[in-house]
Amino acid sequence: MSSDSTKKPDPRLLEMLVCPLTRAPLTYDAVRNELISTKAGLAFPIRDGIPIMLVDEARPLDP
Repeated sequence: MSSDSTKKPDPRLLEMLVCPLTRAPLTYDAVRNELISTKAGLAFPIRDGIPIMLVDEARPLDP
């Protein structure tokens, strides 16, 4: 049984999403279960298979 926090999001949904700040495409990081916006320097978490596209919830990318 897999943990809900590592549930994969729908790939079709990921294709439609863009960064809420820059409107740039996002990259899916399967290891950390996050969506990465390199242009904004942010990583948006995915919880229970749902991308959390709030800037307040995003973490800054490591330098």
